[in-house]
Formats: sequence, structure tokens, C-alpha cells
Amino acid sequence: MDKIFVLENITGLSEEDATRKLEEEGFNELPSQKKQSIFTILINILFEPMLLLLLGSGLIYLVLGESNDALMLLFFVIVVVGITFYQERRSERALDALKNLSSPRALVIRNAKQRRIPGREVVREDIIILREGDRIPADGNVLFCSNLLVDESMLTGESLAVRKSEWDGKTKVTIPGGDDIPFVYSGTLVVQGHGMGKITGTGIHTEMGKIGKALQAINQEETLLKKETSRLVRNFAIVGMILCVFVVIVYGMTRGDWLNGILAGVSLSMALLPEEFSVVLLIFLSMGAWRMSKRQVLTRRIPAIETLGSATVLCVDKTGTLTMNRMILSSLFSRAEFYDIANNGDLSLPEKFHELLEFGYLASQKDPFDPVEKEIKNGTEKFLSDSEHVHDNWKLVREYPLSKNLLALSNVWESFDHRKHVIAAKGSPEAIMDLCHLDEVQKKELLSRVQSMADNGLRVLGVARSIFQEELLPEMQHDFTFEFTGLLGFRDPVRSSVPAAVSECYTAGMRVIMITGDFPGTAMNIARQIGLKNPDSIITGHELAQMSMMELQEKIKVTNIFARVVPEQKLAIVNALKANGEVVAMTGDGVNDAPALKSAHIGIAMGERGTDVARESSAIVLLNDDFSSIVAAVRLGRRIFDNLKKAITYIFSVHVPIAGLALFPILFELPLILLPAHIAFLELIIDPACSVVFEAEKDEKNIMQRPPRNLKDKLFDRKNLIRSLFQGLSVLFFVLIVFLLALFLGKGENEARTITFAMLVFANLTLIISNLSLEGSILKKINSENRALWMVVGGALLSLVIVLYVPVFRELFHFSVLHFDDLVTVLIGGIISAVWIILISTKLK
Repeated sequence: MDKIFVLENITGLSEEDATRKLEEEGFNELPSQKKQSIFTILINILFEPMLLLLLGSGLIYLVLGESNDALMLLFFVIVVVGITFYQERRSERALDALKNLSSPRALVIRNAKQRRIPGREVVREDIIILREGDRIPADGNVLFCSNLLVDESMLTGESLAVRKSEWDGKTKVTIPGGDDIPFVYSGTLVVQGHGMGKITGTGIHTEMGKIGKALQAINQEETLLKKETSRLVRNFAIVGMILCVFVVIVYGMTRGDWLNGILAGVSLSMALLPEEFSVVLLIFLSMGAWRMSKRQVLTRRIPAIETLGSATVLCVDKTGTLTMNRMILSSLFSRAEFYDIANNGDLSLPEKFHELLEFGYLASQKDPFDPVEKEIKNGTEKFLSDSEHVHDNWKLVREYPLSKNLLALSNVWESFDHRKHVIAAKGSPEAIMDLCHLDEVQKKELLSRVQSMADNGLRVLGVARSIFQEELLPEMQHDFTFEFTGLLGFRDPVRSSVPAAVSECYTAGMRVIMITGDFPGTAMNIARQIGLKNPDSIITGHELAQMSMMELQEKIKVTNIFARVVPEQKLAIVNALKANGEVVAMTGDGVNDAPALKSAHIGIAMGERGTDVARESSAIVLLNDDFSSIVAAVRLGRRIFDNLKKAITYIFSVHVPIAGLALFPILFELPLILLPAHIAFLELIIDPACSVVFEAEKDEKNIMQRPPRNLKDKLFDRKNLIRSLFQGLSVLFFVLIVFLLALFLGKGENEARTITFAMLVFANLTLIISNLSLEGSILKKINSENRALWMVVGGALLSLVIVLYVPVFRELFHFSVLHFDDLVTVLIGGIISAVWIILISTKLK
């Protein structure tokens, strides 16, 4: 009914009392991340250790007078800061748009009058009115209720709404979950009935607030990739410093020219300066976040993208994640026969089931909010419209609400001719059997039908009917003579994309574990529908509470379903998996998921239905709640790591010949080959190549047919080191042969340097192509569809032509004009080195 019941003598707080409490206790707001200002975001980005290294390197170059190198580094700093800043601001704006549950409007009684106020202004001891569709703004006691059902799934994980009872003034506050608890909780939703409550806790003193506050005790882990990249940067820097000092000493002692020795040392340190590692990591992850955002996946903590590609276990919350979180009328039972609506599509409903649907509708609200009653109404309109079973002209004269002692409600209708009362009842099958006074044989037979429906994952309601001729209606439902009509079975349907997504997770070597607050039978049925492995093995929350951590660690190795669990147990499950060495990704949408989301290596929150606490605890938010997007995110995470590995291999490979060409002339008292300007030119090829070209490369064909990468595996392992060294030494060998041949043939210093440099540029481009893919033939690599590759190749060749044939640049680079025989030498040497490097790289993949 739409009428709001107000108990006598309830006046609520005065405005003065409410204002005083608001000042003393604060606003009714949940613990939340403080919104970052633009200045704060910029400071956080600029204080990243890797960016500080880039800025420091640029300043050193400025002090040394190498403005080209300094400007190049500073340019990349600006680009990286811009990309990261854009992503951070985009994440902040997207999260602001999602905050639709944190402060609902509330209807309160103050000074004996009803007032609608913002939820954040509700204070302790406020009297609130509860109606269908209301989001409850704070925790409180139920003073009065009629058929009050509340959806507490965001706190408990249970998909079914729970029934509320009136507070007796003595019962102590308990945790959410279960029927007939006389308390309501912040953030939950009234789905049926109405009532009144008295607020007992606001803000962090609510059940939702306690969970949010507990998140502060959970530490977030830095990704191993970031640690390893920092270690590589440090090692490169140390080697560069040692070689720089070594070159200065050797040059000065052998040639007696300490000034040029310092310049030679600077050139070598520039050749080995590892600024590309910093650029690569930040650009790869930032671009990865941008690519994911186009697929409706918001990345809140960018490094989690890389970790997602290494996930070995995906913990999934059932309600609203695997299922659609709405009830679908799936099965009917009447007159000893079942009818499967789901399998019969749009076929007309057999006549024997019409009465069941008719009285199920009469026992519901005409304009319902409750999802079960909505589905009954939809079914009635679909199958019984324009029939004698729809009674729009009947009048509702009385409602008999649910009670603790009888879990059934009845609606009394007055027929159109005013000759009789028609009563429709619905409720739990046991309550309906009680109303119909069935004998033990009938009860046993009917309960077996109920159990078979429940085993199929259905929520079952019983329906009964009665005729009452007298004018004065009785006080109790039991005073009517009811006739059993049948059973209605409702299913929370699985999302259509879930089975394929789960299958692909298995193909990719990932376990899928379902964690839910629902009943074991329902969980097992959903598990079979989505293709979950070992669906008959299940651990309940009660069993879990009896286990030690060691026992849980052992049993969790073979168990993929956890049912009837509470939030603390979800966190224990995630921690047990982590203790077993698993890389855990956790999906969830409720406040109850937040601690596990934050503790997991990758927390994945739902954007549409999820709560603020869950979203702010997660690393990734699925904006469209599409479970299949997780598979795309895993694929992208693996692609990013693959391409990072290729880029790091290339960076190491290309620095070997550069360092060798800087060191070789010093050791053998030959003319210097590479000067600072040359290295700056090479960096203009290297940096775009290792950041843009490799980042844009498509994923390998077998990327989702291989097991997850072990997080302990290094980004740059022994195999990659050997591959890089061999590639780099091969380039160095061919380039030195050309250099020595030029000197042997009597070429001048500038001409030999020019031939060698052109050869080095060709070899550099060959290294890029050979490292783009670990699969495929030479022709396939050359025919790459990577547009960024051909832009870099074209730009590099055009720039080479400019520095070779434009006099101003030729003099700046200390080059000479290349003659026809020189070009032939470079071309032949480039082709031979290219074929050799690609062939060997293919063998070493």
C-alpha cells in the first residue's frame, strides 16, 4: 500500500537537536578517498622515482652543455607526465560519476512533520520512514513494519531480500543477514512493504562504514614489474658510471688528453644511460589503461594491468557478477505437473497453469517494486492478458502481512459483483501448506517437488486461493479455507557471456572460484551452468569457520565453490590463495567485497551496481559490469608484458653496439666513432621504437593458450640476456667490420664515421623488426601491420638522409658526403646483417 503509517506520539527530533548532533557527530558519510586536486596529482606523478631519474638526467645534460639530449629527455618527461595526468584525472572524473549510492535522500520526521533531506544530514536518533524503493541512509532499529523486505546483498552477498520484524526494545544489534532481524543497515534497499525506523548509527559507525574503515589496515603491494624495472635501471646506471670512469682513465693515460677523455666518457655514459626503461614502463602501462578504457574498463591503479596478465586465480562473487541479479519466472508446478517457461519460449501457457499465475498476481502489489512481484506481473501480462484471469476491476479491501509465525501474505479482493471475497495467498511453500491444512502424505509429496526445484537453483514460492462469502473479514489468515494452487520457481539468470568467459579463463590457465553468501544448492547449480570445474566440491561458511589457515590452504587447492560466507571469510580465502603462491584477481560489487578486493593482487569492482567502497578498494572497475571484459583485460595484461619484454630486449641489444663503438676506438687508439650528437640522434630512434612501436604491436596468437606467467619470472631473464647480447654483438661485429674496412681502404676519419653510422642506423631498424614478434617468418615480420613501426622506420631514414646531405647538419655531425661505393657498402652490409640477425633471433626465440 502507498499509505505511510506514522505511530502516535512520534514527533522525531527538533531541528535544533538535529543541528547540534550534526555538529557534534559529523555528516553521515562513509570513509572515502579524498579527492585529489590537480596540484596533488601532478606532485604525485613528478615524485615517481623513475621520473625523478629522467629529470635528473636532463639537468645533468644541461650542466654538461648537451642541450639536445637534455631537451629530448625533458620532452619525454612532459609526454609521460601528460599521459599519466590525463589518466589520473579521467579516473577521478569517472569515479565521481559513479557515486550514486553514497548519499541517498531520506524521509525523516522532525518536529512531528515529514521532511525529505539529503542522506548525509541524517543524524543519530532521527526517525526515518521506509518505503519501497528507498535506499536506507544509516543503521537503525525497526519501530514498525508491514511486509518489509530489504535487499542486503551489498553487505551479505545473499541475492534474496530478507524479511524485517519490529524491535522489541531489548534485542541487541547483530550483523546483517537472515530473516526477522529488527534492524536495518545503511546502503541497503527496501524492495517491498513499508515501515519506520530509529537511527542508531551514522557514517563510520554503520556496518558499511566499519568495513570501509577496516580497509585502512590492509597494505597495497608494489608490483614486481616496477621493482624489477627499477633494479634494471639501477644496474645499468652503475655499469655506465663504472665504464665512464674507466674510459676517462684509459683515454687520459694512453693519449694524455684528459679533456677529450672526459668527453669520451660522457659519450659512453650517454650511450648506456637507461632512461628508456622508465619511459617504456610508464608509457606501456598508461597506454594500456587508455586501451582498456575504450573497452569500458577503468584502471584505477595502472600497475595492476601488468599483474592481471599473471593472474592464476579469479575469485568471483556470484550475485550481480555471474548472474544478472534479477528474478526470472522459470518454472511452474500445478496439478501434479511441471511447466518449464524458460524452455518453451513464447508458446502459450497451458490452461491448467492459468489459475496459478492468476492468484500469484492477485497476491502481489499492482504496481510492485519487489523484483519477484515484478516478474509475476510481467508473466501475467505476457500469458494472461485479455483473458478472464485478469481482474482490473476488482477492489483490494485488505492485506494480511507476513509474520514471524507465518511466512505468507494474503490479499483480499472484492469481486466485481460484490457477492464474494476472493483471497490470494503467497509465501514460503511450508507456510502455504500450513494454510491449506494438508495432511502428511500431501506435504511429503509437495516437499519433494519443492526440493527438486531448489536443487535446480530456483527460489520457490507457494500460492493458494480461497473464497469468503461473509462481509466481516477474520483477523487471521488461518480462518480462511485455502486451497493449494501451485508453486512458482524463480531463477537469477546467468549472464549470457559468462560461460564463454569462464571457458577462456581455463584455456588461459586460470582457476575460477565462486564465492557467495547464497545457499550451496544455488551455488552448485550456477557453477554447472557456467562450466565451473569440480562443481560438486563445496565449502560452506560454517565449515570454513572451523578450519585453520593451514587446513584452508590445503582444501582450497581443489575447491572452487564457497557458499554462505561472510566478508571476513572472503578475505581469509584470498589470503589463503596468496599463501599458496597464487596471483589472485577478485571481482565484486558489494561493500562486503571491499577488504578482499584490496587484499587481492588485483581487485576488480563492478561500476554500475558496485558500491563506492568496493570501487575505491579496487585496482580495476568494469564500467559496464560485463564479466567478459575480464578476459579482455587478462589478454591485454599479457600483451603488455610480452611487448615490454620485447622492448627491454631491444633496448639492451641496441645499447651493446653503441657502447662498443664508443669503447672500441679508445682501447685500440682509433678515431672516435660516436660523438654526443650521434648518440642523441640514435636516441630519437630508440625511444619512439621501444615505447610507441613495441607498445602498438598486436598480441601473439597463442597468448591465451599458455599458462600465466610466474610473477617470480624476471622481465629480463637469462634467455633474454643471451638473445640481447647475441643480437647486439652481431650488430657490433658487422659495424666494426665496415669501420675497419673503411679505414683500411684509406677513407678519412669523417668518411669512415659516416659509413659506420649509416650502417648502425640500418642495423638498429633491423633490431626493431626482429624483436617485434617471437613468432612467424622473416616475411611476416617485414609485412607487419604495425603502423607505428613504419612511421619510425620512415622517419629514421628521412632523418638520416637529412644529416648526410644537408650541409649544416652534416657539419654538426662531423660527417662527409657518401659516394656511390660507400652507399653500396652500407647497403650490402645492412642486408647481410639484417638477414643474419633475423635468422638468429628466430632460432633464439
